[in-house]
Amino acid sequence: MTFPKDKYAGMVKVGEKGQIVIPKEARDMFDIKPGDTLLILGDKKQGIAIPPKDSILALAEKIFGGEKGEEEQ
Repeated sequence: MTFPKDKYAGMVKVGEKGQIVIPKEARDMFDIKPGDTLLILGDKKQGIAIPPKDSILALAEKIFGGEKGEEEQ
């Protein structure tokens, strides 16, 4: 099956210890390297997501330092 550019879907098996292997195509697409730390988000209704590193950094900046707080103004 071929996917549009910048799209990927794949299936993985869960190992005995709950581990999965992220397919090479997905690792390449999201620039995931050995030793990287990934954030896993879960929602019982919507499932599990592994957001891209850039979106997590942007979210953290927005939450923790992207805008001046009232006490700084």
